Formats: sequence, structure tokens, C-alpha cells
Amino acid sequence: MALRPSLPPTARTAAVVFALAAGLTAASIVIDASDGPGGPGGSGGGQDAARALHPAAARYEQLSGDGLARQIDAMQTRLRAEPKDAESWAGLGSAYVEQARTSGDPTRYPQADKAFARSLSLEPRDNDVALAGRASLAAARHDFRGALRDADKALKVNSYSQGALAVRVDALVELGRYKDAYTAAEKADSLRPGIPVFTRLAYVHELRGDPAGARRVLLRAQDSATSPSDIAYVSTALGQLAWNQGEYEAARRAYGTALRAVPDYLPALEGRGRTSVADGRQKAGIRDLEAVVRRYPLPAELAALGEAYEARGDRSKARGQYSVVDTWIALARANGVATDLDSALVAADHGDAKEALKAARAEWDRRHTVHTADALAWALHRNGKDEEALKYAEHAAEPGYRNAAFLYHRGAIEKSLGDTGPARRHLKAALDLNPGFSPTGARAAKAALKELGVTR
Repeated sequence: MALRPSLPPTARTAAVVFALAAGLTAASIVIDASDGPGGPGGSGGGQDAARALHPAAARYEQLSGDGLARQIDAMQTRLRAEPKDAESWAGLGSAYVEQARTSGDPTRYPQADKAFARSLSLEPRDNDVALAGRASLAAARHDFRGALRDADKALKVNSYSQGALAVRVDALVELGRYKDAYTAAEKADSLRPGIPVFTRLAYVHELRGDPAGARRVLLRAQDSATSPSDIAYVSTALGQLAWNQGEYEAARRAYGTALRAVPDYLPALEGRGRTSVADGRQKAGIRDLEAVVRRYPLPAELAALGEAYEARGDRSKARGQYSVVDTWIALARANGVATDLDSALVAADHGDAKEALKAARAEWDRRHTVHTADALAWALHRNGKDEEALKYAEHAAEPGYRNAAFLYHRGAIEKSLGDTGPARRHLKAALDLNPGFSPTGARAAKAALKELGVTR
């Protein structure tokens, strides 16, 4: 799928494409093994299964981006000497999953798959570490049914496996089973309370329309955070929650706490960049987002920087960012990662609307989340199918989740259908909730309200 097939390659595009093709294996992000899927409030995969309760897995519990390549080398050296060490193979698989997540390099996933398979061939019974690791790999590849299946297998071996408990919540969330996810998160909290579980429980609260409850749980997590990486992770989650509510000062303070704990912590740097762009500090925001994209050139980050350039009036640089997305998607697909949600979101706003709809429908066939419903609604709208789009926009709001982009999308769809009252209400709600939710989306929402006779 070509998002912008007519674009000539720029020097920056060529450089990023080369880096992606070569494999982005220089993981330099300090990130704790307990980090959740796709960052706080995110929906990707990649949690470290070495958090599982397994006596011999303790040496893998602190796998982190700063020393990950060195630790992988050490594990490979050990396995050359002890090739029948099932636990070390499981640890190596988890390290590969973590490296893929922190570096944005999907070529590590097939290596992780082989490592887990080797571990399970050596120890097919009672190998909860490998099963939980394989579950995290499936989640990272967006195979959430597979992730749930392997997490359940791991929990049959070890009901206290924190890695499996966490992946199970992730899988249920991504399958749109929010009631089950809440039950699973509560159970995980009773069995293995800790930062990996707290952050997932908080996210489920937010999805259910309870940001205050999410904040309470994250404050519990903050109280238990002692290492710099844990402090950075939880503070970033608090920043993201505040950002979603349009509380920019609170978000900035939280991101600042994260960056003081771990300088250059990319999720916090990205959050601070988005916050700066949202409240008019474009130069500072672009600087942060550029730093993120240099090391983490994934679709959402590329699109965020592109929109920041657009807000500044630099359309040429914006197009350069959007064009890189297609390369990443092609590489990810070649390595078994389902990326259709990313494809749909970027393509609907910045590329081929027909391809966006094709991608969104494919993703809906896999999982019925609020995010997938919103992406499909927006892709349908971009293709002029507004009556069908409204059904999915309504579905995206069913759990009670309030997201400014979702509200904007629903309002724009209603405006196209001539439902002026609901359109005014939802467009206004989007800007009231988070007035800078997207540089381009917020501008479009304001223009739509003006057309509907509402001034802000």
C-alpha cells in the first residue's frame, strides 16, 4: 500500500528508510521491563514475560533498553556454551521482544519466535516463562487471540505469572472485551499487585470513562515506583492521562518528572512534544518530536511530527514524514506484524482513503476495540460512507471512553449527515476536552463549528 505514491524520496526519507531496512537495533531507550503495551494507554504489545514468577527467571527481570544489546550478547554467549538451557532461550526471546519494542525494529520478532520455540522444545511442560513470553510476542504482533491463548496456558502452569497476567489484560482489551479485561485486571491486582498490573488497571478505568479512577491507580503505582525507569514509566502514564483530559500543565509536570528520572526517555519526550505543540510552543514541541522520530520512527510518531510541521506551515516537511510511514508498515508486515490500524489512521488523514478503509476493515475483523471502531468510522467517512461510519463512531463511545479525536471524528461524520445538533455538541466537546488534541484535527474542528454557526 502506498500512502503517497507520487512523493519523490527526500534525503530524510531515504535516511530513515535505510535505517529501517538495515534494522533499527541500536536500542538506547532506558525502559523498564514492566513497561506496558505501546506506552501508557497504548495498545501495542511488548511487555517482558521475565516478570513471571519463576526462580530462574530473576536474572532477566531488569532487561532494559540501555543495556539490552549487551545483555543479548551475553545470553547468546551463554547459549553457545549451554544450548539446552530452556530458561535462557526464553529469556533471550523476551529480550528480543523488548528490543523490537524499544527500537521499533520488527525484524527481532522472528528471532524471538525461534527462541521461544527452542525453549518449549527443550522444556515442553511447566515452562510458563516461555509461554508468557510467546504471549507477549503475539501481542506485539497484534495477534491478540494468540496472546490470550498463550497467557492462559502460562497461567495454568503458574497462576502468579505477572507477565502472563499482564498480557491477558492487554489481549482482552484489544479484543474489545472490556468487562472481562476489568475482571482480569482486578484479579491480577489481587494476585500480583505492582506497576505492570497497576498501569493496566488504570487504563481499563480510563476506557470505562473513569479518568479519576485511573489517576488513583496510577498514584498507587507512583508510590511503589523506586527505580528511575519505574518512575519515568509511571510519570509518563500520569502525563498521558492528564494530556487526554486537556490538562497541559499537569501533563508537562508529569513528563518533566519522567525526564528528570530518565533523561531522553522517549515516551515522555514525545508527550512533552505533543503538549508543547498543543499549547502553541511549536518550536520546542517540534524539537522534542524530531528527537523521538530520529530514534523511534513509527507511524504515530511520524504522523505527529508531520502534523506539527503542517501547523507551522511547512507542508513539504510534513509530506516527508507521512511518506516514511509506508516503508515502516511494509517492513513490519514482512516480519509478521499486523499494522492495519496504524495504516488506516495515517492513510485516512494523510494518504489514500480507499487503502485506509481496506486496512481499517481488516483490523476490525481482528479486534473490536474502541480505537479500531474509531479508525473504521473515520476511514468510512473519508470514503463518503457516513451512515455506516456513524454506527462505528457510536460503538467507539460505548464503554464510556472520552477521547477528543473520537469526538471530533463523530462530530464531523454527523455534520456530513446533516445532524447539526449532535455535530455541534460533539465538535465542541472535542475542543472542550482537549483543545490541542491534534494540530490539524483541532483546526478542522474549529472550522467545522464555524460553518455550523458556533464561534469559539
